[in-house]
Amino acid sequence: MRMIPDAPYRTKSRAELRLFDKLRNATLDDNGAAWTAFHSLNLTRHQRKRFGEIDFLLCGPRGLFVLEVKGGRVACTQGVWRFTDRFDEESSSLESPFRQAESALHGLLTRLREQLPAPLIDQFSVGFGVVFPDCLWPLPGAEWDPHTLADARGYQRFDHWLQQLIRYWRKKDGGNRAASADALQTLQQFLRPEFETATPLYIQALQAEEEIARLTADQIRLVDVLSANRRVLCSGGAGTGKTFLAMELARRWTSQGKRVLLACHSPWLCAYLSSRFAIPGLVVAQVGTVAGALRRAGISVCDCLIVDEGQDLFDLNSLGQLDAVLKDGLADGRWCLLHDVNNQSGILNHPDPEALAYLHSLNPARVPLTTNCRNTRVILDKIQTTLGVDMGTRGAGVGPSVREQTAASMEQAGRLLAAEINSIINEGGISPGQVTLLSPVEFAASSAARLPEKLRQRIWQLDEFSLKRFPLQQMTFTTVSRFKGLENEAVILIDVAPIPAASADLATHYVGMSRARSLLSIIYRRDLVVQRSSG
Repeated sequence: MRMIPDAPYRTKSRAELRLFDKLRNATLDDNGAAWTAFHSLNLTRHQRKRFGEIDFLLCGPRGLFVLEVKGGRVACTQGVWRFTDRFDEESSSLESPFRQAESALHGLLTRLREQLPAPLIDQFSVGFGVVFPDCLWPLPGAEWDPHTLADARGYQRFDHWLQQLIRYWRKKDGGNRAASADALQTLQQFLRPEFETATPLYIQALQAEEEIARLTADQIRLVDVLSANRRVLCSGGAGTGKTFLAMELARRWTSQGKRVLLACHSPWLCAYLSSRFAIPGLVVAQVGTVAGALRRAGISVCDCLIVDEGQDLFDLNSLGQLDAVLKDGLADGRWCLLHDVNNQSGILNHPDPEALAYLHSLNPARVPLTTNCRNTRVILDKIQTTLGVDMGTRGAGVGPSVREQTAASMEQAGRLLAAEINSIINEGGISPGQVTLLSPVEFAASSAARLPEKLRQRIWQLDEFSLKRFPLQQMTFTTVSRFKGLENEAVILIDVAPIPAASADLATHYVGMSRARSLLSIIYRRDLVVQRSSG
């Protein structure tokens, strides 16, 4: 059965989520005619309530049927209905679930008759049913007919019960009503815009952002673990909050009066962090310039060392430079090195085994980060299934689907990119500053250079200086390698092959895809595969 929306709305009711899956897999034989189940329809007309809601509305050639769902335990005492969920939380109502379903149906019919021709509505049988998936119904009663009730037994044979429910209600109007294909299409088209408007991309992104903020707050407790140990190797995939934890740890140590050095390899990440986090007592520097940066701050050594994107510094030369500026050195000093867990798979680089062995010989505490707090679940699933990398679990909310297209040439990729930008910004409502284009190559060699002139002028090519004001008001472009360690709400990844082959391709896909917080769009180029094979 077709579901609208195609994923359930956010609901605390596990019973609704389970019934959603039951309906998705339900089969109703109507000579190939499609049935549609609408989840959580809001009613603007109701017999007694200012606003009403239908848990599920089934719409097909044989009729229109409302389903009410009540999970957990159910009891009725002296006319008061009580419902107890799996957490033993109880709610009560003077209205029975059957009365709720019936009144919701009448409210819907009132609305339909106001807006659609009566001959069209009269083609549909109508009825309602109530599903109690977690209990066995004990008694018959005057308020309900057994045909309209599915308890745990009926729920187990759900398709059979649903067919029986439809036959029961159709008999009441003679059993001869059959909606035409045009009537069915008209009704379903009316129901969808009236009750299930498409959620704009920016709203989906905002919903994911709320979840990101909550998950990031959850990560704060790990700062206690990092701070409690003198030497720490903290590992996690892209999006597991390593940079966030680095900055929180810097705040913690500087508030204790310690002089803290935050070192990283990328000049872009260094510029971004130094501009965004002006913490008294904190020096942010590239590993090759740490000694000079500390001298400019009026000190020769730091009390504590934090390393972000540490996988880029797994070599003896880099470790030697850090050792020289840390009080008591790496062997006895206080440090926390945060690195990507995928570095040893070869997907990012090939760390020096001697450097890793040296770090491990210092017996640091090892803290794994297993919760992804940057990417939505759909982005997380896409990266993990495509590349087989460790990105942690959970993800930040559901978010919009990953958008994928394939071009046969750079010129076609430019046309697809122009249409995608229009879809995301003009139609989806994502602000330009929340969109970053990422390519493995410079702008002039990318498919972004094939955009129309007016559209190209709207794109700001990021550099170290403009990065200090990131995110900007404009749409931005940069290479994947420079954007490592950074992120934006929406990312359009371009100029990549459909299937990553070499390790460099894997790194590009991994870094590029994982930069998107809420919306990921990928425009593949099939000609890159041809070029590589011919080369």
